[in-house]
Amino acid sequence: MTDTEATRDAYRTTLPTIRDWVAYKVWQLRVPGVQVAIGYRGEELFSEAWGHADVEAGRRLTTTDLFRIASHSKTFTATALLLLAERGVLRLDDTVGTYVPALVEGGSPIADATVRELMEMGAGVIRDGHDGDYWSLARPFPDEDELLALVLDRGQKVPTGSSFNYSNLGYSLLGLVIAAASGRSYNDFVRQEIVEPLGLRNTGPDWDPSREDDFVVGYSGFHVARHRQRVAHVDTRAMAAATGFHGTASDLVRYFSAHVLGQGDLLSDHSKRLAQRKSWSATEDDPAARGYGAGFIVDRIGGREVRGHSGGFPGHITQSLFDPESGLVVSVMTSAAAGPATLLATGIIHLLDAAADTGAPGAVVTAEQAARFTGRYANPWGVTDIARVGDRLLAIDPSGPDPMESPTRLEVVDQDTLRMTHGNRFGSVDEDIVVARDADGTVTGIRGSGGMSEEPWTIPDEAPEVAAGLA
Repeated sequence: MTDTEATRDAYRTTLPTIRDWVAYKVWQLRVPGVQVAIGYRGEELFSEAWGHADVEAGRRLTTTDLFRIASHSKTFTATALLLLAERGVLRLDDTVGTYVPALVEGGSPIADATVRELMEMGAGVIRDGHDGDYWSLARPFPDEDELLALVLDRGQKVPTGSSFNYSNLGYSLLGLVIAAASGRSYNDFVRQEIVEPLGLRNTGPDWDPSREDDFVVGYSGFHVARHRQRVAHVDTRAMAAATGFHGTASDLVRYFSAHVLGQGDLLSDHSKRLAQRKSWSATEDDPAARGYGAGFIVDRIGGREVRGHSGGFPGHITQSLFDPESGLVVSVMTSAAAGPATLLATGIIHLLDAAADTGAPGAVVTAEQAARFTGRYANPWGVTDIARVGDRLLAIDPSGPDPMESPTRLEVVDQDTLRMTHGNRFGSVDEDIVVARDADGTVTGIRGSGGMSEEPWTIPDEAPEVAAGLA
């Protein structure tokens, strides 16, 4: 068996644990709807949905319902510019003013910034304008005239090339560059040259009223209220290049798989490296911190280099991560303000990395051995998942932000006994977990950490409004 095959098998054995962990987090955090998809080396391994696309209507969420993926749009915009550069239509070192003459006419220093500098967020462009209340849906998103007016109104806050400054206005200008260079609208170009060639049937550059019934309803957060409220969908107009896209977790796994080195034929590996190399660190006093390439966030999770993007839109928080070397891709969609998309995506990668770690401590278990013990157990002190992660059996706490933050590794002693062999020694390492069963072998409880008993526990069947935090 090759290393790739062994890794894929380890990932597959861990998918039930991922499914159970995500389901718990959806319930615990009262998220209206969540989609998760996982891919590896161009193959989709997992695609599931939890919750509702429309809570009040009782419409269950499916894997094909559409989320607003917001700043994922920047990766599509960068990809479009790289395609145009590969075809010789423009050069990344062309000035923005070459394609957006209004910047020259208005005397903006941004006119002299290069396309590449805008792609890398290094042109010093103000983030959202001096009136960004369109993000709160207090008014419509800017059209092209208003976009240019926002940029021309003190639109450069620091000199080009002096620092990293994330800017939605800067990426919106790149949408104008694409339209001018290609002779097509931004929406038409990305649809015809990226979305359709990759077969992304549930992805598009902005709000699509013709598919209104396929869109997921977004909801407000808990930061100023006890209950969530519906958030309306809107068109992002001239800011589609920065934040307009919609999509699904499954489509985004397919899309980002095409950005893995050596996979797909949308872009050359040279262009992929150009986009994915780190141009800036987000934190000036920590060069090793997460940063930005050319349309792609550059980060590290554990020992793994990852790329991708997050997305924040009114009522929707999304996150996609991929490893450009190994081909692992994880995408998570959530339908609430402050939704746990990044927490879920990061936790999934931690679980998959643990699964593939052949040198991890703890005893190897067979599928048959694991099946005798796996389950979720609870008492007044907390919740414990006995879960199979790769070929190991672990006790993990699903209520924390990271399922692999402090696992306890388990060894099978006999058919009804596990020994806690590795873990935090403030716990009960080197003691046993004893399983109680009824006459037909069904687990009725465990006695383990601290000698305390825990009973099997399942997520309660609640009304949709209660489960989603609307009531």
